[in-house]
Formats: sequence, C-alpha cells, structure tokens
Amino acid sequence: SDEESKAALNIINAWRDRLADISWFMRCLNEFIARKANKEDNCTGRFWEGRFKSQALLDEDALLTCMAYVDLNPVRAKMNNSVEASEYTSAYERIHGVAFKEENNNGSSLVGLSFKKKPLLGFIGDEHETQQQGIPFSLLDYIELVDWSGRILREDKRGAIASHHPKLLNTLGLDSETWLSLASGFGKDYQGAVGSLEELALFAAHTGKRWMASKNELRRNMH
Repeated sequence: SDEESKAALNIINAWRDRLADISWFMRCLNEFIARKANKEDNCTGRFWEGRFKSQALLDEDALLTCMAYVDLNPVRAKMNNSVEASEYTSAYERIHGVAFKEENNNGSSLVGLSFKKKPLLGFIGDEHETQQQGIPFSLLDYIELVDWSGRILREDKRGAIASHHPKLLNTLGLDSETWLSLASGFGKDYQGAVGSLEELALFAAHTGKRWMASKNELRRNMH
C-alpha cells in the first residue's frame, strides 16, 4: 500500500543517512569493542579515553605523515623500545611480513578454517609514474624515517639530533624539528584536513568553506 511504501522509504532514508555518517559507524564499532573488552576483563564502565577524530588526508605527503604518527604510537607511549618491536602496527607488519601469513581464525565460529589478512598497500617508490597503484615512496626510506624518529622520541633527545637525517625528509621538504613535531602531535594539532596549500584550497572550495584553518606545520612547509 501507499502507507507501507512511505514507511519503507522513511526507513531506507534513515539507513542511507547512517551509512554516510562516520559518527554513527564509529559509535557502533566502539560500542562493540568496548563491550567485548569489558567482558574479557570482567569489568564495566568507560573503555575509550576520548572521542574519535576525522581528518581528510589530501595528498601522499599528508598520508605518509599520518602513517608514521600512528606507527610511532607504541614508542611514544613507551610500550615498546623500537618500531620493529611494536606489534599491531603497519610498520611491524611490513618489517616482519606478517600481513601475508595465513592464520587460524580461532576467535569466531569458523574454527579450523584459515584466512589470509588483506595485504597492506605497497610502497612503489618512483614507479607511480607508470600509473601503478601504491604509496609513491620507498619502503626502506619510510622504515628508516620511522626508526630514526622512534629512537629520538623514545630517548627524548630532541635537542641532540644527529646531523644526518633520513633522506625522505628531503623528499617531503621538512626539517628535523618540524618532522618530529608532526610525529609527536599530528593527531591533536590538525583539524578537518591536512595537505599542501593548494590541496587545502581545493578542499575548502569543495566543502563550501572559505579556508581550512588549523595549526598546520605540514601545510606551511608543503608548498
């Protein structure tokens, strides 16, 4: 009937809104993880420290910087002494190749069945000129950069940085101090979007804003 069709369309529109709403997705995801963790720990109460953040990464340089910030989380938190020992990070998986190993899915009803983790997007160096899909930097250069950054952040010796610094910093056009500032505060210093001046201007126009304002060291150095 017309009334049933109208009710169905209202439900469909609500579903569409939820599917396009990152806040709704994160609420569902966080609630599931929190309930599971509290059950394992036999406790109740708040599980997550704070609300999630959503930032648009507008170019490869912003993506790489965000990747390094996340990969350095265990080192900054003093949970691990080095990047290569920081399990559950993409850098660890790339170094040890665990993203390609078959494992048993013992945490579900599919016990006994093997699955393969989806491989991480590869680093392709300068090969992006051939339209190959991947991160347009060298993997070895990236590992060198996060390892170098991790050693300094762990030892808290920002004032005694070695004269030699990873060549990927030259590619990004960043000095040592600016990079270490990004590696330490990327998640809290930037809001909305991160990228070059040109990309930020395009993003502002696309989203109907006059400008994207933030404390953005990356923006000031990537122009």
